[in-house]
Amino acid sequence: MKKKRKVGFLTLILLMTFSLIISGCSSNSSSSDGKEKDGKTTVTFWHSMTDVTGEAVDEVIKAFEEKHPDIKINAVYTANQGEGQNEKLLTAVSGGNPPDVAYFDRFEIGSWAAQGSLEDLTELAEGSGVTKDMYYPFAWEEASYEGKLYGLPTSTDSRLVYFNVDHFEEVGLDPNNPPKTIAELEAAAEKLTIKEGSRFQRIGFIPWFGQGWLYGWGWAFGGEFFNPETNTATANDPKVVEALQWMTDYAQKYDVEDIAGFTDSQGTGAMDPFLTGQLSMKVSGPWEVSAIKKFKPDLNYGVFPMPTPTGENHTTWSGGWSVVIPKGAKNKDAAWEFLKFFSGEEGQKIFSGISRDFSVIDSVNEELGYKEDPILKEFVDILPVSHHRPVMTQGSLYWNELASAVENATRGNGTPEELLTKVTDKVNKELNK
Repeated sequence: MKKKRKVGFLTLILLMTFSLIISGCSSNSSSSDGKEKDGKTTVTFWHSMTDVTGEAVDEVIKAFEEKHPDIKINAVYTANQGEGQNEKLLTAVSGGNPPDVAYFDRFEIGSWAAQGSLEDLTELAEGSGVTKDMYYPFAWEEASYEGKLYGLPTSTDSRLVYFNVDHFEEVGLDPNNPPKTIAELEAAAEKLTIKEGSRFQRIGFIPWFGQGWLYGWGWAFGGEFFNPETNTATANDPKVVEALQWMTDYAQKYDVEDIAGFTDSQGTGAMDPFLTGQLSMKVSGPWEVSAIKKFKPDLNYGVFPMPTPTGENHTTWSGGWSVVIPKGAKNKDAAWEFLKFFSGEEGQKIFSGISRDFSVIDSVNEELGYKEDPILKEFVDILPVSHHRPVMTQGSLYWNELASAVENATRGNGTPEELLTKVTDKVNKELNK
């Protein structure tokens, strides 16, 4: 009797164990191929969007899932994605467990593609009829590396010069005919500047303030920063040197230490010197419009393209984001469907319509009314001729070195040509490693 009870007990244990194994298998929400038990494929999407942009992406996902009932998007917020801040994603790729899709700064695509951390989307795009002419040229080019596509662009911006209309009228400048040439810009800045001793009550313009990066001025002067055929930095291009020399001369004219004393005492938000009336002109992007509406809604202002030496061939530069498929993603086909939707016209209308970021598709910007707004229209109209920062493995290094060159040149720590030659040599040394 005892023996029978023992056998019965062991049988019960085995049955319970087998039942738990079966139960464990059936409770797993998805199989190794990403399929849910209801037949859906789950696409994991990492992004860093919150507030309004977070709402925008939620609506994009909702619309996508309605059109693709067989695909579920599992959106996961991951902080600090952006320039040099993708350690978590890199770790996931290295560990063989990346998300299927990531919202990604286009500026980083070159370096990530070079190290094999992103999936090549070229064949998928060709097979789906996704082509360069659907987007602004710079956006597609920035999402590509060595002739291959690694991301689909989603949002963008541009840079222009904001100016205070009342200040212009006060000193006899025509607000309907803002500066087109560098000489006209200098003349306007001189008229607008009010300085007592070493103290500025008002300064007309500071070339390097706000978004006045050397990239913008270098392109305005007709220079180039990179040769894609030889994969070399060209910071010492004569036209880029000329642009930095102009900035340096400007710093000397108004005394860079006095300018630094002025800028160091300024604030942000409502205390931005352009909003407080202490700065008459500054380079910035379309996001400035929202800041003005919030902090200084009665400000009488306008915008104009960054001047050039000749007053022609005005241009700008743009940044922005994209969607990518990290290397090793398990649901590549479903992920691609989401990429296509997000960066396509329907997804762009939803996202840009809520976030108020510019779309990378010109027709979407027009449909959303950006070309009807007198200020935003100027930012959109210049996008077809905009530049992007060089697609290279050392993009962050290049950016930092150029910023240091401006700081040193304007403070007299080396000539523009010497400093930009050092930048060129340093970046190319790293590129050749």
